Amino acid sequence: MDLADVALLTSAPGRLLLGTLPDYDPALALKLSQGLRERGIDPKLVAAALTQARLRAKAKPKFGPFTDGLLLTEAGAQQATRLTVAAHHAARYRAAGISHVIDLTCGIGADALALAGLGLNVTAVELDPVTAAVAGANLARFPGTKVIQGDALELDLAHLMAPPDGVQAAFADPSRRTTQGGRTFDPAAYSPPLDRLLELRQRLPLGVKVAPGLAHQHIPEDMEAEWTSVDGDVVEAALWSGPLRRTAAPKAALVIGHGQTHRLAEDGTPRLTTGPLQAYLYEPDGAVIRAGLLQQAAATLGRSATPTLISPRIAYITAAAAAPANPFLTGFAVKDSFGFQLKRLKSYLRERRVGRLEILKRGTAVEPAELRRRLDLTGPEAATIVLTKLGETQSVLVVERLHSQP
Repeated sequence: MDLADVALLTSAPGRLLLGTLPDYDPALALKLSQGLRERGIDPKLVAAALTQARLRAKAKPKFGPFTDGLLLTEAGAQQATRLTVAAHHAARYRAAGISHVIDLTCGIGADALALAGLGLNVTAVELDPVTAAVAGANLARFPGTKVIQGDALELDLAHLMAPPDGVQAAFADPSRRTTQGGRTFDPAAYSPPLDRLLELRQRLPLGVKVAPGLAHQHIPEDMEAEWTSVDGDVVEAALWSGPLRRTAAPKAALVIGHGQTHRLAEDGTPRLTTGPLQAYLYEPDGAVIRAGLLQQAAATLGRSATPTLISPRIAYITAAAAAPANPFLTGFAVKDSFGFQLKRLKSYLRERRVGRLEILKRGTAVEPAELRRRLDLTGPEAATIVLTKLGETQSVLVVERLHSQP
């Protein structure tokens, strides 16, 4: 996409065409394109509109019912915050009494849209001219927003903060991709670099979206770090300063799924000890693991469950009792366990006529797809196994999911 495409798509004919296109079907795209051109529609507009239809179909899980009203770029759609998560970001600013936010790296405008949707004024900044134009189109419906094309770190922030209606807080979602399109895990390689963004918290309350794998050593002591999962997938971590912090706890996990949101924060709960395998196994949500909140999650099982870790460096919790549905833990009843040997496992499954096998793993190099191929399973029964360590022993746990899980 280029600036000419944005101009075409935001013109009256462009908006009309986008509003009348059917749901994208790659098998019919060529025929549809030919038909539109035969009707005299500008071929460049047809190509741009069909690209938008393809991107919107791909982005539907991220943006939901709002997708059809957005202009998208390939990279922008991939990197943008899911709107369900962006809504939680925006809620922090409103709860802090902030009325004007500067989004320093707005991309196509997902977080800015969530902020504006809650009635906040937004100044959105984007370095790339095309992406800035797309963000401007997406935010045009909100009178309290404006988009600045430029380098966020070169802005005259003092001027933008001037009362009575100046910026009161900042948000940033720095790019974490290399020039080749891959992901970078080095905060110094973010664009802008993380340390440069964090300096701004001395002037404004600040929220910064970071990679979920950010090492805890990079988290400033005066900021809250929150990891977020959506439907079991860890999608981000974010750092929050000043009044944007929800609690004094330095680390938290936000678990979103099944139409509900649950939050777990660091507290004084004693660290878990390691113990033998018990009757139940619990797998913590990925956000809980990233935040290092295993002991807090285990505490939700109740003291009578006597939860422990199965191994010092593996995030599986074992307990003596089953617990009610828990958003932070997926529970399994342990049916059997033995040391991992391919021949023994193969014999065990064949004796039980297992043809469908769910393989979970943690703390092992075994690849489930390769293992399944080598097992050569046949039979009408289904089973679930966990490949992990008990203490220091590579083991197989035969388990059954607890039906009470959410």
